[in-house]
Amino acid sequence: MRTAKRILALGTAIVSLVALAACGGRQAASGNDQSSKTITIGYINWDEDVALTNLYQSVLEGKGYTVKTQLLDVGPIYAGLAKGDVDLFLDSWLPATHKDYWNQYKDKLEDLGVWYDNATLNLAVPDYVKDVDSIADLKTHAAEFGGKITGIEASAGETGIVQDDVLPKYGLAESMPLQNSSTTAMLAALDSSIKAQKPIVVTLWHPHWAYSRYHLKDLKDPQGAMGKGEQLHAIGRSGFGAAFPALGKIAKNFKLTDDQLGSLEDTIQQAPKGEEKAAAGKWADQHRQFVDQAFAGL
Repeated sequence: MRTAKRILALGTAIVSLVALAACGGRQAASGNDQSSKTITIGYINWDEDVALTNLYQSVLEGKGYTVKTQLLDVGPIYAGLAKGDVDLFLDSWLPATHKDYWNQYKDKLEDLGVWYDNATLNLAVPDYVKDVDSIADLKTHAAEFGGKITGIEASAGETGIVQDDVLPKYGLAESMPLQNSSTTAMLAALDSSIKAQKPIVVTLWHPHWAYSRYHLKDLKDPQGAMGKGEQLHAIGRSGFGAAFPALGKIAKNFKLTDDQLGSLEDTIQQAPKGEEKAAAGKWADQHRQFVDQAFAGL
């Protein structure tokens, strides 16, 4: 009986040692994550995010990182960050546009800092539309615009603001409903309308290259329904700073001016489809001093 107990005790000890070793292995693997050079960046199809994500990817890959990018709608990006499937998102609009997503997931996210602080949401028309200067003017001119506001993705924060705040406050729900589509489709509609010199009203935002390419007019918002100016944040999954300490520090200090962001967006816009990362690399080469300073420490 004593021999059996000794064998049982020995077996238990061995199992415990194996379990501890396995735990230690997992801890070691977790520790290795702190020097990980594989990162997943989620991005939305907004031009500032496309531009910045490609810049990060180009620079990081040049520093030996393996960078995976995932194009998603904004809701799935926040959910992916909360689950840990996405490591980094560079285009969080706060405090208003992405407020609902931030409030839902903020306990599982890390705010890595503001890189642009003059962002606004707007309803815009071509400047040849002379009789409409305010959102309040739209109701009496609804027929000129085909009775619709041309919007973007249904999941976008701006879509919710226009649908839930702008339309009710200005009495536009019936006369000028929001027609959701995609950012690409909205820009195509804007381009074709301008070429034909036809009226169109679109959901737009600053920063955006469209303001450089076209002569546009932001409609005044006397009710304040579109919200005030916002900040663009880099957001990481929980534990991002510990897993990527150097990159976390860079994200906290990263800043782009209007001129820098405009030229980066324009460079990528002119690139052939599929060559966005190469275009970002070209821009980085042309702005080497800025890039070397912004990404120093990697």
